[in-house]
Amino acid sequence: MESTHYTQEINMTESLINRINELISHYPEGKQKSALLPILHEVQDAHDNWLSIELQNKVAEILNIQRIEVYEVVTFYTMYNQRPIGKYMFEFCQTSPCCQKGVEDLMDYTCEKLGVPVGQPTADGQFEVRGVECLGACGYAPMMQLGDFFQEHLTKEKIDQLIADCKDGKITLHDK
Repeated sequence: MESTHYTQEINMTESLINRINELISHYPEGKQKSALLPILHEVQDAHDNWLSIELQNKVAEILNIQRIEVYEVVTFYTMYNQRPIGKYMFEFCQTSPCCQKGVEDLMDYTCEKLGVPVGQPTADGQFEVRGVECLGACGYAPMMQLGDFFQEHLTKEKIDQLIADCKDGKITLHDK
C-alpha cells in the first residue's frame, strides 16, 4: 500500500495556545504529557478535524516530549485523523453487539448510498464512512457516532434521514 503524505497549514492561534496551556495546568509539573489526549482533540478541532505529521510534531514540541509519543497515540485511537476526512464522518461501531444487530449491512448500505468505499471521502469531501471499535452504547445497537453525538437503533430509513439532514445543514457536528 502506497503511503501519502498530507500537509496542512499550522495555525496555533493565541486562543488555542491559551487553551493548551490551561489543559497542561491541570497536571503536576513534569507530567505535562498527561494532557496529550485533550490537547490533540483541541488541536485537531482547530485544524479541520485532522492532524498532519507537522502538527503532531508541534504538539510534541509544546509538551516537550518525543515525537514518537504523539505518533503512538494518534495512530492508536480512531478519534484522531491522520488525513483530511469527510465533513460528516459516519463512524459505525463494529463490535459484536452492533454486528449481531446488522451494522455491517448498514455500513454497506451507507457506502452504496454515498457512492464510496469505507474509509474514503465522497468526491465533494462531505461524507465518509468508517468502522470503529466499541463506542460504549451496546444497548442501543446498531449504532454509530456522527460528530459528537450517537445515532442509535439504526435502520436504513434513519441512515437516509441522517444523510438528508447533513445535506440540508441540519446536523450540528460539535457541541462546543
